Amino acid sequence: MIVLKFGGTSIADADQIRAVGDILEKCLTRKPVVILSALSGVTDTLIRLAQEALEKGSKSIDPIRRRHQKVIQALGIEEDIVGDLLQDYRELLKGISLVKELTPRSLDYAMSFGERFSVRIIAAHLCQRGIPAEPIVSYDIGLHTDAQFGKALPLPDLDGPIAKAIRGLKKVPVITGFIGKAGPGGDVTTLGRGGSDYSAAIIGSAIGAEEIQIWTDVDGIMTADPEIVPDARPIDILSFDEASELAYFGARVIHPSTMIPAIKKSIAIRVLNTYRPEAPGTLVVRERPPGAQVVRSIAHKRNITLINIVSTRMLQQHGFMARVFEVFARREIVIDLISTSEVSVSISTDSKGGLDDLVEEISEFGRVTLEREKTIICVVGQGMRDAVGVAARIFESLGEAGVPVRLITQGATRINISLVVENRDVEPAVRALHRAFFD
Repeated sequence: MIVLKFGGTSIADADQIRAVGDILEKCLTRKPVVILSALSGVTDTLIRLAQEALEKGSKSIDPIRRRHQKVIQALGIEEDIVGDLLQDYRELLKGISLVKELTPRSLDYAMSFGERFSVRIIAAHLCQRGIPAEPIVSYDIGLHTDAQFGKALPLPDLDGPIAKAIRGLKKVPVITGFIGKAGPGGDVTTLGRGGSDYSAAIIGSAIGAEEIQIWTDVDGIMTADPEIVPDARPIDILSFDEASELAYFGARVIHPSTMIPAIKKSIAIRVLNTYRPEAPGTLVVRERPPGAQVVRSIAHKRNITLINIVSTRMLQQHGFMARVFEVFARREIVIDLISTSEVSVSISTDSKGGLDDLVEEISEFGRVTLEREKTIICVVGQGMRDAVGVAARIFESLGEAGVPVRLITQGATRINISLVVENRDVEPAVRALHRAFFD
């Protein structure tokens, strides 16, 4: 069996949905399992309408209804195929407007409609073209999670129930990505934005898939963001470790959590382009073959904050860092990078809320300053730490570009050198690094 996940841009309109049908027709012998996102832009619209119901009392679902009816009419499938879901969404907005409350629980429920719309539409189109298909909501086949609305995590021991449910199907399963349910009979949850990739990996792991394919709108994972570096090119093969680092630090093609279930089962992930299905894409495997270029890609994550703590109490004192990190953990602020000296520590985070209160609390440890609007740039490649001259080329290229560096770290995994620069310097920095390693 093979898992194919199609993102929102891959099913943006009727023409793209037909292209998805063409792709599936060519792999029917491999027993495809399809995972879908919502149609492009739909999740944002669902959120906006829920917020308008809260703030303005609006109950209009017209933007959502028109968006899906246009696709349905262009495909020539049954017009009322999502009629009951539209009514349910209308009732949800009515409830939000009446009680004047939009909780994380109700927001997750609101966002779940996008995927539930899309699986019905795509399954109907596949049936129309002679491919027996069945729309399935993921929690109906056992994708159960904890109750962390907005960022739910799958419960343990899901593999057996999911595998049993899928292997018992006679038709091509077309399954919702992104959503789950807080235990059997619980509330609808979401796995976080981009969570359809995660759903594909969870389900692929459960069934022991031959391969997990992530279909998107680019030719694979690139050597840099093509919006910054127009001549960036797709990477043929990456290790799981390399792809995980790139995903976490800004390569938007794969959701960071996608790697976890696939790594456990050593299932290869292939990133492909729905607009150019003939392109080979990027293959992600446990260990890539030796001999390839050491540096594989330049990733970046914008709008992070540096938190600097200076204190002479750090000097030769045990337990200081533990007390600092306990504050971060208690306030649920995620740390990206850490750099220390004898009397100072610098910590980066992309968390936005609660930083002022955090600073007030950790000021008891020393002098604390915040530096906002920074960008992490990561040079990623397997075995990079042992390669002579990589660091020299990094700093030489940034020096020639006139880019000052605020923080430097090198991960213990030997595949990542990370730098923090000003937001305004990210484009010249990424271009300079790309020239140094790929031109």
